[in-house]
Amino acid sequence: MLNQMRRGVTNLFTKLLLGLLVIAFAVWGIGDIAFRSDQAGGPIATVGKTQLTAEEFRQAYEDEAQSVARRLGRKLTPEQAKLLGVHTRALARLIGFAALDLGARELHVTVNENIIGGVIKGDPAFHGLTGQFDRQKFRAQLSKLGYRSEAQYIQDRKRDIVREQLTETVGVGLVPSAPVIEVVHRFKEEKRTVEYFTPDFEKLVKVPEPDDASLTSFYEQNKRQYVALETRKANVLLMRREEGIARVTVTDEELKAAYEAAKESYNVPEKRRVSQMSFGDMAAAEKAYAELSKAKNFDETATKLGFPAKEIDLGFLTRPEMIDPKIAEATFGLKKNELSKPVQGQFSIALVRVTDIEGGKQKTFDEVKGELKERLASDRIGQLLATLHDEAEAERAKGRPLKEIAEQLKLAFREVPEITRTGRTSEDKPAIDHADAGRIAEAIFESTPGVETEALDLADGGYAWFELVTVTPERQRTFEEAKADVKKSYLESEKRKAIEASAAAQVERVKGGESMAAVAKALGAKLERAEGLKRGATPPGFTPIAFGEIFALQKGGVSSSASADGKSRTIYRVAEVTPAGAPTKEQITALGADLTKQLRIDALEQYVAGLRTHYGFTVNEKALAQAMGPQSTAPVEPAEVDE
Repeated sequence: MLNQMRRGVTNLFTKLLLGLLVIAFAVWGIGDIAFRSDQAGGPIATVGKTQLTAEEFRQAYEDEAQSVARRLGRKLTPEQAKLLGVHTRALARLIGFAALDLGARELHVTVNENIIGGVIKGDPAFHGLTGQFDRQKFRAQLSKLGYRSEAQYIQDRKRDIVREQLTETVGVGLVPSAPVIEVVHRFKEEKRTVEYFTPDFEKLVKVPEPDDASLTSFYEQNKRQYVALETRKANVLLMRREEGIARVTVTDEELKAAYEAAKESYNVPEKRRVSQMSFGDMAAAEKAYAELSKAKNFDETATKLGFPAKEIDLGFLTRPEMIDPKIAEATFGLKKNELSKPVQGQFSIALVRVTDIEGGKQKTFDEVKGELKERLASDRIGQLLATLHDEAEAERAKGRPLKEIAEQLKLAFREVPEITRTGRTSEDKPAIDHADAGRIAEAIFESTPGVETEALDLADGGYAWFELVTVTPERQRTFEEAKADVKKSYLESEKRKAIEASAAAQVERVKGGESMAAVAKALGAKLERAEGLKRGATPPGFTPIAFGEIFALQKGGVSSSASADGKSRTIYRVAEVTPAGAPTKEQITALGADLTKQLRIDALEQYVAGLRTHYGFTVNEKALAQAMGPQSTAPVEPAEVDE
């Protein structure tokens, strides 16, 4: 699981490297994939002798879809996911990592077990109240992340480090040339001024009521849109993490003991805002001290001596944060706005002044009691959930139905009258109120009536069981059943066509010589002007498609594009094109860094492509289509993850 893998990596370079790899995997398409039509149910793809399972693909798809949804800040529809190539990116990611793993194995790239242990023990996510590695918290976190065993997690960490060793030198030393930087600068810094308006097409365009013949024809042409999806009836037993936490008992004695054990961590140290001036010899320091100690305006005098306030301000620091212990001792012995005498430090002679003081304090037990209780409960929840899981499995082994098990263990039980592959009802309402409803629905649709299934591991560390009761097959809705939906879709389609035709006519008017102001006024629209537009940042009022076309047009060029809500069209004209000026040193540096990163991505992509070709890979087309079934219809919500 990519998100889990990224959470577990503590080395900064590894995080950057994995990010570059993900980008590199997204670059190549599916043109070089050798498809084969095997039977459904087998591996999704094979790289060398490594087989990639449907479950691995579904997890990679979910990770990629949530990543895209998070960047867009909204729900990702199946059509959008397909257009954005989410399935291709997920497949590329799986195949790319598999090729890297094979390459590492062939070159005998390994990592010492002690190094892996050190990485895991050094991860703050696994530290207890004492600030040290806590095995109980480690196990609880693994359960929360969806790992079934410590061995599985350790193996993931091992692969991360091996991949880093294999690829850390790829692309190192690649730098863009000055002419390339110059060309990219001109491209990015070119500015454009645009005139635009968005007519109220709701008033301007009217679509007549359709007759039954038109609706019937539209229905026949788009029949697949009006299918009643297969639904299933199921009983679901849920073991939620939050419900488990409510069962965890933490006594005041345990809380107080935990507080005493970690008391130092609740000590808020004193902070001081420090200004420090360094000198090469004592004579210079004493001369500066003589002037500064008598100065009426300290900042002005310091600036005259070559020490501007911004350059000597170190910000707020605690005593341990000051590198030199002698200078730290002098600093924390000063009063506010007091200047120290010259201090002989380890590396230089310094004058120090304290401009502000934030007093330290010890947080009391009552102040941190709630935090302590939550942490202790979280540390213990993994064991509690595991115990409840085992008790539920023991009862299932006796043949008891889920409803009785739920009553005995006091767990949530749901009778789900109908659920589609999307996790929703036929009326498009949530069938199960849970973040993992999509995964539960997927499992329900992969099951067979009368065959007992295994418990599902939920993302929050809990579990879900289900009993499949009945199956209602997919069927084609008749015209009469779907008539209301057909009419709605027909009217929307006809309105879009009419708006496109009207917008095209306004564009032709401007091309024919009429001014944008005259056309906008005739349509009752407000003419607006956007100046200083540059590539890379779509301004409010424009869609990415429209903004891209603005930079494809010549000066004076006119066009239109659908508005963000899809219900109107914006008409725009490029009024001015201003070439980029000469790049500054800062711009050259920033562009050089961006291009160097892109060159490294290209090098990584070529390296992975070479490994793919070397080992060979194929994709099972039928298995892929089967695995994509739920994703192809389920909308994806943006999920919060730790980056």
